[in-house]
Parts: sequence; structure tokens; C-alpha cells
Amino acid sequence: MKLLLDTCISGTAVAPLKAAGHDVVWIGDLSADPGDEEILALAYRESRILITLDKDFGELAVVRDQAHAGIIRLVVVSSSQQATLCEIVLKRYGTELESGAIVTVEPGRIRVRPRLPRTGKP
Repeated sequence: MKLLLDTCISGTAVAPLKAAGHDVVWIGDLSADPGDEEILALAYRESRILITLDKDFGELAVVRDQAHAGIIRLVVVSSSQQATLCEIVLKRYGTELESGAIVTVEPGRIRVRPRLPRTGKP
């Protein structure tokens, strides 16, 4: 799968996700953080699932109806567990994510918000 890791995701998650066969881009490799709206737009343009710790992306996607290609939000997940949990979520919910779902991963709980029909901007 094609993934875009936000800067808040540890750079140590890149190698294990690539080793699992994913096409991974980490925003931390850019010279400057382009901001949440542009990160979400980039993920959409490149058909990448966005992986983040930041709840603002949910607001952009749901409240502001910004287009996205699926989002995984990790809540209270240590950097050492990020890649492992992402791989579990990608295996279990990959189809839903590729259809534009938002998956929130918390200790002891995974919530899946299916893609809702869009009403607005690209």
C-alpha cells in the first residue's frame, strides 16, 4: 500500500513499513513541514493512506470535507509500537482504508469510520 507518514510519526517506522512491502513517504524527510491541509492534499493526490497522531486531520476530512485517501490516527501509541500497529491495521482494514475510511487506534480499541459521501472541495 502507499503510505504517507506525518512528521509526528517516528522516522523509525519507515524502514519496517517498507520492509513489509509498502511504498512509504515520510513528511519528516522534507525540508519544511507544508502544514496539515497540504499534507492531506498530497496524500490524496498520490493515493496514499495518511498515518498521523494529529486529530486535526479528522476535522479536515470530516468537518471541512477535504478529500483524502484514508487516514490512520494513532492515539497514545509509543514510537516503538507505531510500525507494528500500523501493519496490523493495514492488514485488517486495508480495504476500508483504500475506500477512504478513517481508522483510529487507541489502547484496547480500534474505531473505523467508513468513507462518507463527499459534498465539497477536492
